[in-house]
Amino acid sequence: MLQSWQKESIKKAILETPLLSPSTAQLLELIAQPDYELDDVIRIVKHDAPLTARLLRVVNSPVYRPVTPITSVDRAVVFLGSRVVVSIALSSGTGGLMNGTLSGYEGEQAALWRHNLFCALASRGVARFGKNVCAPDAAFTAGLLHDIGKGILSQFLSGSAGALLSKIGSGELSDYLAAENGLLGQDHTQVGYELARHWKLPQSLQEVIRHHHHPGKASAEHQALAYAVHLGDVVAMMGGYGTGSDSMQYALASDYQRFFPLGEDDLAQLLLDATEEFSKLSQSFENY
Repeated sequence: MLQSWQKESIKKAILETPLLSPSTAQLLELIAQPDYELDDVIRIVKHDAPLTARLLRVVNSPVYRPVTPITSVDRAVVFLGSRVVVSIALSSGTGGLMNGTLSGYEGEQAALWRHNLFCALASRGVARFGKNVCAPDAAFTAGLLHDIGKGILSQFLSGSAGALLSKIGSGELSDYLAAENGLLGQDHTQVGYELARHWKLPQSLQEVIRHHHHPGKASAEHQALAYAVHLGDVVAMMGGYGTGSDSMQYALASDYQRFFPLGEDDLAQLLLDATEEFSKLSQSFENY
């Protein structure tokens, strides 16, 4: 009876989550495609005055230091690249969902945003190791969104982290997904999937959000993308950019080399590369 009540409360929280702005939704749909044009990104940004203003603040910030001030959207998008543009759009458009405190996971302020951003960078790096199995920019975008369900589920997990970790440690529960399901009747991947449907995100992003911990369950069309984000997620947690109590409490899919022939040294290099890029990119969002 309790789980039934909780499920209804979670469903209500999903439906009450504000929709993404039209420009953010258009950018996500565009960049999920393997053959998009940068001109299309510029066109979308130009029709969103708040996004344009923030983009220009970021590109002219001390982090990027352009030789001369950049005052046009065209130059700003070319200078920053589409992945930075979509990151800015999501950071602005999801508000407290991404930047709040994950109290149910004992995660600090903006832990979800930092984790998703690091995962996005690592996922993009993973995608480059595949033989054209998925587009790096699509992997980046999917990584940015993969854990959005935690932003909603967190409030329903308040005070449970210690007990859930104890059950995982004793072998009573296999991982944190099982722990969430046992307590609430659903886990953050299911909640994220329902939110992705509410936002009408592209099918590829919906599937990655639902299956990033078990990528083999994704449809054949989107499996490679799911594996890229699965590995990116693991790399982010290895780098210390988890979301709190659930960090490193999931199994690594042992068959990932079907898509990405990565060894331990490759994963270590991916971690170093993502850490360096994350440092610069995360600074560009602060106070801008």
